[in-house]
Order: sequence, then C-alpha cells, then structure tokens
Amino acid sequence: METHNKTYPLEQSAKVLIPTAAILVVSAYIGAQMLADIASLKIGVVFGLAVDMGTFIYPATFTLRDLVHKILGKRNAQVLVIAAGVINLGMALYLLWIAGIPEDPSWGLGQEFSAILAPVWRLVLASIAAEVVSELVDTEVYHWFVTRITRQHPWLRVLVSNGISIPIDNLIFSVGAFGWMLPWGVVWQIFGFNLLVKYAITLVSLPLIYISKQDLS
Repeated sequence: METHNKTYPLEQSAKVLIPTAAILVVSAYIGAQMLADIASLKIGVVFGLAVDMGTFIYPATFTLRDLVHKILGKRNAQVLVIAAGVINLGMALYLLWIAGIPEDPSWGLGQEFSAILAPVWRLVLASIAAEVVSELVDTEVYHWFVTRITRQHPWLRVLVSNGISIPIDNLIFSVGAFGWMLPWGVVWQIFGFNLLVKYAITLVSLPLIYISKQDLS
C-alpha cells in the first residue's frame, strides 16, 4: 500500500508586542520610585520649611502610573505598583547588608556610606506603605473615572486620580515616618509643604499622559 507523507505548516507562535513607550515608562517609574526612596533619607530645608528630599521626584510616579494604566491596562498597573514596593524593600535590605560589611582599609568611605545609605526602617516602611496604598487608590480612581465618567480628556483623569491619591500618600508617609518622633508642628509642616510640592510636580508632569496614543484604560 502506498503511503503519502503529508507535511503541515507549523503554527507560528503568537507574538506579544509591547510598545516601546511602555518599556520606557515602566523603567522610569521604577527608577523614580527607587531614587525617591533613597532621597527621602534626607530631610532638607527649602524656603525655610522642612521637606523630605524625595518629594521633588516622587510625585511624577503618579502620572507615570497613570500612563502605564493607559498603555497596559489596570491589571498591569496594579502589578507594577506591587512590584515597585517589593523592589524598594529589596533595595533597603541590600543596602542594610552592604552597610554591615567591613570596608577595605584602603577605602575611606565605609562609615560615610553607612551613615548616609543604611536604611532608616521607619522611613523605609512608611515610604513603601504610602507608595503602595496611595497608588493602588490612584489605580481605582483612575479606572472609575474612565469607566464611569469619561474616556475623554486624559489630563483630567490624571488630575482627579492624583488629586485624591497624593494626600493619602502624604498622610501615611508624614505620620508613619515622623509622627511621635518629631514635634507635631514639624510633622504637619512636612505634610503641608510636601503636599504643595507634589501638586506642583503633578501639574508639571501632566503632559506625560500624552506620550502614547494607545489607551487600554
């Protein structure tokens, strides 16, 4: 009996296309989160008011989170927020380990490194808690706005979501990091000034929402 060998074309594997903008935005979000957490170890005086120095970069992460939500959808935005919290905790643990390693005698910056970058756990935990809680709230507010109010005017969804989530972040961080440790007048001074700076940077970062036209919100 004659047999016929038949060949069938292999199915091409599905390709997942991730927009370049999404890669850049996720990278910027993680980088800004890490830099803000490190900078928050310093409390500076700006215009005569106390402020943690992470305040000048951290607020942009709210708009970047909104942009991730727009490009990659709600679920991926939630995953990113949780991942950033885990990464920041891992960074703090790694810095703690490094600070405890004896330095080489020929290198004279060991003590300075430990003094500057060894994590202050109260600040670290307050910062991570504030980031995760407030940005998950931001996710829900953003989603509510685009599904219940309007998908038009992306700038408005950013203002609404950031306008609600930033005070939550500020309250958790200010009280968690400095409450019962600094005079309450200083704590509320940090809260008030940080709030003004964060709202100002939100306005400056607002155009970022238009980096990509893709909208999976």
